[in-house]
Amino acid sequence: MKRKTINAVIAIGVLSILSILIIQVFWIKRTIKAQQDAVLIQERQDSLNLRQFEEQVRVSLRNVVEEISTHHADSSDLYGAVKQKSTNYFLVDINEDLHPYYLEQLLKRNFYDHNITQNFQYGIYDCFNDSIVYGNLIKFSRDSLYAPISDTAAGITSPGLQWKKDGHYFTVFFPEVMAQPSDQFVEKSSPWIYLMIIVGLILLFFAFAVSVIIRQKRISEVKTDFINNMTHELKTPISTIGLSSETLLREDFSKDDERLKRYAGIIYKENKRLENQVERVLNIAKLDKNELVLSKEELNIHEIIEEAADSFRFNQLENGGKIELSLDTENDKISADPVHITNVFFNLIDNAVKYSNGIPNIQLTSTSEKKGITITITDKGIGIAKENLKHIFEKFYRVPTGNVHDVKGFGLGLYYVKIIIESHGGTINVRSQVGEGTTFKIWLPTI
Repeated sequence: MKRKTINAVIAIGVLSILSILIIQVFWIKRTIKAQQDAVLIQERQDSLNLRQFEEQVRVSLRNVVEEISTHHADSSDLYGAVKQKSTNYFLVDINEDLHPYYLEQLLKRNFYDHNITQNFQYGIYDCFNDSIVYGNLIKFSRDSLYAPISDTAAGITSPGLQWKKDGHYFTVFFPEVMAQPSDQFVEKSSPWIYLMIIVGLILLFFAFAVSVIIRQKRISEVKTDFINNMTHELKTPISTIGLSSETLLREDFSKDDERLKRYAGIIYKENKRLENQVERVLNIAKLDKNELVLSKEELNIHEIIEEAADSFRFNQLENGGKIELSLDTENDKISADPVHITNVFFNLIDNAVKYSNGIPNIQLTSTSEKKGITITITDKGIGIAKENLKHIFEKFYRVPTGNVHDVKGFGLGLYYVKIIIESHGGTINVRSQVGEGTTFKIWLPTI
């Protein structure tokens, strides 16, 4: 996937998310406005119902006071006798001894006449001990109209009750009548929290999707680079073998044994090179399938490093390059597979030679550290950029060089090195600076 395509996908995704958010915010605001309007209408309706209820209660209580005054032939002024202390609490002044049962019957009848169906409880003030004596809670039901909430509950509703207390007022309390907070409904059902959760999930999914796309793009680039490098790696020996074979078929070498041997040697050498390249890819496949079997034995790591260095001095450093060894560690005995551990140092020295800027200058040192041995391979080559350094141990990864393929390889060497070192219980680290060179540090446990 091209970079422009990825940028287009990200841009479209961002625009889609913004569009969804804008639409959601718009509809949420409209929903909240509709809820607020509904609550306001409900509040006004409740306020009207409440005022109507209060007025009905006041009228009923005035009628009760009038009946009490008429019954006792009292001509006192009834103006202001009914006082409302709160929405659901009323106080009524009287000047007579009032029997609780009689008061209860008056309240029931007048409340029923004025269509008041709320449960209520009344109390009569006792001036002798300055307290209010409450009756039972009276509950409204369609069948029995008004009745005490419990027949066994203690109270003052019995008609046979002897009542000789002087009362100055009585009270009526409606426990189920109360004001509702205006913003409670909107706050409890506010959708902003849910919107934030949804936005968070969408952003999380979008970030994950973008990371997957970028990772797939990088894998695609690595795959393309691997195919290009493999093509160049295999094309050269195949072409050489083809040309040499064609020459052998076309010309007569019956009288020129030297030329015949030379062309046969070329074919053999290039075939061996081709075989090694294929074998390297197959070995990596075995590593991926966990089919790697190590045949460990006691080895002298200094001897392996010296053999690898001597091989490169003889075959690769024909132009005056040098490999300097500083192997001063006393304990250089390790338990390792000789083939694979040798390949590790061949790969690292080969990389140092291939990526040298000009004449190779490579240094190998060893030191004792933490019950093991540390081997350092340093070159003065082209170095590796910081953004590429973290990927160099990945399979098939090579530092991008565009269409330039002057350095051969499949991008498998360092991946193989890391797997082998870790299989031996060791570690490998790298540091590098562009234009100044690269240093690989390997630690392996000693015996």
